[in-house]
Amino acid sequence: MSQSQPKCGFDRKMTPEEINRLPLKRYGGPVYLVRTEHELDAAIRRLKRETVLGFDTETRPSFTKGRTYLPALIQLACADAVYLFQLSHLKFPAPLRELLAARSIVKAGVAIDRDVKELKKLGRFQEANFVDLGGIAQHAGIQNHGLRGLVALFLGFRISKQAQRSNWGRRDLSPAQVKYAATDAWSSRELYLRLKEAGYLKAIRQQQKAAAPKETRAAGPKHIEPQKDVRELNAAQQTGPEARP
Repeated sequence: MSQSQPKCGFDRKMTPEEINRLPLKRYGGPVYLVRTEHELDAAIRRLKRETVLGFDTETRPSFTKGRTYLPALIQLACADAVYLFQLSHLKFPAPLRELLAARSIVKAGVAIDRDVKELKKLGRFQEANFVDLGGIAQHAGIQNHGLRGLVALFLGFRISKQAQRSNWGRRDLSPAQVKYAATDAWSSRELYLRLKEAGYLKAIRQQQKAAAPKETRAAGPKHIEPQKDVRELNAAQQTGPEARP
């Protein structure tokens, strides 16, 4: 009896070569640059109506040893648009910090701990309801944890990273930078919705709740290793030839 082949993303990582064979996709909806108080007010009013936002930041790269920069851009994607907050114009205004602290709105992204840490150097806020999709994947036993790999695995397309190391501190972003930044935030939101639909978020939360001691459950869930219900979800995801839902 022959053994089944390892499934990419589940039994093994989806390789760069496999990802590169997928179709390239970019966000095609409206993108709003937010640089003035009037634009800020309009953006915050719109985003407050959402329950799930895709989240990301961009920082000017440093090519000099010992020199670092703080975030220059915050991207927030809602159901029908992406908003790019240029911090070189806005600084880090209170309405934006309040939005990131809103418990009623999920902010979903990948590797967000560092983003939040760096943003706090620009202004004080207490983050709430941030969901690290890479962490969810790791706890569920999925082998790809980065945004590009997870998008390929669950959404079936690849996203470009060509503008990642460009100068995000410039006053006027290029069209390529705008498209790149919008795509990252949009794909983070789409990925969150797919993982939620597939049951990963519910399974992880149930395990965290069950594993936490009674006296500490009120303090919030802890990270744990995936158990049976998550492994069953993984098996259900592996029915197709590309190991994607």
